[in-house]
Amino acid sequence: MTRSPVLELRGLSRRYGQTTVLNDIDVTIPEGSFTALLGASGCGKSTTLRIMAGLDRPSEGEVLLSGKDVSQKTTHQRNIAMVFQSYALYPHLTVFQNMALPLTMRHLSSLGRMPFVGAVAPGSSKARNLIAEKVGAAAEVLGLTDLLHRKPSSLSGGQKQRVALGRAMVRDPVLFLLDEPLSNLDARLRVKMRAELVALHRRTGRPFVYVTHDQSEAMAMADQIVVMIGGKVAQAGAPRDLYDRPASRDVATFIGHNAINLFQPADGMPGLHPAADEAVIGLRPEHLSPAATGALEANLETAEYLGSEIILALRSERGTEIRAIAPGDYAIPAPGSPVRLGFEPTRLHLFDEQTGKRLEVAS
Repeated sequence: MTRSPVLELRGLSRRYGQTTVLNDIDVTIPEGSFTALLGASGCGKSTTLRIMAGLDRPSEGEVLLSGKDVSQKTTHQRNIAMVFQSYALYPHLTVFQNMALPLTMRHLSSLGRMPFVGAVAPGSSKARNLIAEKVGAAAEVLGLTDLLHRKPSSLSGGQKQRVALGRAMVRDPVLFLLDEPLSNLDARLRVKMRAELVALHRRTGRPFVYVTHDQSEAMAMADQIVVMIGGKVAQAGAPRDLYDRPASRDVATFIGHNAINLFQPADGMPGLHPAADEAVIGLRPEHLSPAATGALEANLETAEYLGSEIILALRSERGTEIRAIAPGDYAIPAPGSPVRLGFEPTRLHLFDEQTGKRLEVAS
């Protein structure tokens, strides 16, 4: 079933003086989706997020929220919540106070926010009860109920992350924007927080837009990935689509845990495909493995044993570097030994040598 768009960027560009950061991009964030903006540093993904949030303005193009142009509206007017990489927690406030801050500013007058006096200000009692109820509900979802009295300095990185998310949740925003929120965490905690973010997304039912340079994070979490290269959208789609059918050589290089093998026509690899003399051939290492009757042959240079698998670095007779993956129980031959490699023809990717665009593989 097609989901209606919550947010759309149409023909959007952003320039700073003579420098073009975003160049005529189109992005659609469907209702209930988890979208990752994926790209290397400087590709424009954080600028895109800031424009979505209303923290920056486009030089050209439209920002549509539920079909209405909000290009000139503020973050508050858009009701969009943004979670920053640094968490931006106030160190002198408790977890409860940090999470309650957006509601405090919205529901309490300047007099109602004052200590002691605020408790007896007109309407403050009802507003405080509402704030406590919403913060309590968010804290329960995030597992923060027992930490509400603590200050940020006594929290772990993962707990601070959840507090920042809780502060966004209590606003009941139409859209969550997350700017590399896991980058400050260690590797093990990052994996744990990935699962927690995906679970939180499912519970809220609201669309998430997640900026990251880590394609493993994007592949594991998102149902839509927008790959950005050089200020442009190189491809947008489901993780499996980007992996199985990359639209260009650049996307194929960026997506995938192991760097894809790219064989140029000059490499002379006729065993790969009839078009090997005319197009760039892409073949992922995980789809290339030792096989007694394999079509390719190369000499082993190094083998990296990782337990469940072995990453083989090889070199063809013409000097072409090749990476393949063998199962963990593979009997590794001596360096310099010839190794035959096999693959499924359907796993090949063909790219135009000049433009880098995907070519269809003939069956």
